[in-house]
Amino acid sequence: SRFPRGKQVASYLGLIPREHSSGGRQKLGAITKQGNRMMRMLLGEAAQSAVRLDPQFRKEYLHRCHSKPKAVAKVAAARKLAIRLYWMLRTQKRYPAVVRIESSPRVPLVSAS
Repeated sequence: SRFPRGKQVASYLGLIPREHSSGGRQKLGAITKQGNRMMRMLLGEAAQSAVRLDPQFRKEYLHRCHSKPKAVAKVAAARKLAIRLYWMLRTQKRYPAVVRIESSPRVPLVSAS
């Protein structure tokens, strides 16, 4: 595999914080934006859907929104989704839950087969 760990996938996509270190002090800044801009944008959109449809994602997103701005919570959700997708591809497993689109309960987000 190209990436031994999920953290490396997040780094490749530019979804990790920029580090400003000096002496014994470490300060984390905005995301590095090193990866593909379109992929980051699409992961952000997918993360918004996951927050809306997946109770676990929603809980973690809302928890982060209490202490951080919504944009920071959205990037964190995109990073988490990217790592989850990486592990799904690596282990050949499906998304943990079949989540239905709220506006149309008959259309599953993931096929039932």
